[in-house]
Amino acid sequence: MSENTFNLDGSPVPFEPGQTVLQAALAADRYIPHLCYHPEFKPHGSCKVCTVKVGGRTAASCTFPAQAGLIIESNTEEMNALRRTLVQMLFAEGNHFCPSCEKSGNCLLQALGYDLGVTTAGFRHMFPDRPVDASHPDLWIDFNRCILCELCVRASCEVDGKCVFALSGRGITKNLVVNSPSGLLGDTDISPDDKAAHVCPVGAILPKRVGFAVPIGERRFDLSPISAQALADAPRSQTPAQPCSSCEGSE
Repeated sequence: MSENTFNLDGSPVPFEPGQTVLQAALAADRYIPHLCYHPEFKPHGSCKVCTVKVGGRTAASCTFPAQAGLIIESNTEEMNALRRTLVQMLFAEGNHFCPSCEKSGNCLLQALGYDLGVTTAGFRHMFPDRPVDASHPDLWIDFNRCILCELCVRASCEVDGKCVFALSGRGITKNLVVNSPSGLLGDTDISPDDKAAHVCPVGAILPKRVGFAVPIGERRFDLSPISAQALADAPRSQTPAQPCSSCEGSE
């Protein structure tokens, strides 16, 4: 094994200094299932779907720095069973009835469920009663679908410079909030052109009046699976984002 490679499921994966295990794997066309990771933002470690075994211990591959000589297990029944459980919990915790959702076919959670072979929620549904905010003229939020990935929070602060969204509470009470005196999206300066308006991986933040412009069956994950899409989106030969310092070693 060369100086800048690690072993992933029995095969060497090259990496560049500063890359995480997940970034290096995707750049080398090796898919590790993930949900909250986005190539345009610093790795965050929110959902833990990308969990792998590193030297026999679990770690989130999106925040774990790539190092020479690592022995990593990802595509095993143990790791995939863990991922299925995490995805099932997300389906059970919120309102994710795919046939009625206008995000169907473009939804990362739905596509990941298909990829992992998830056919049922596996847990008793919680049926949350959270409000739908349609106060903005061009956007609306269904808080029942939020999976707390924080992508909209990061996009609004890091890219748009507005910090429209935040997370409040802990544990089962943790929830997405809108940073306005009224708590309504219509009282913020978010624009339909903002990154935060388009980064949601599920159907929580959506534009109005365009929900079914592309018919179901012709959408992104209808055409090719999430694994192929993730590999196509992976940055290559670019300076990688640095891992979140507060997340490293937290697994």
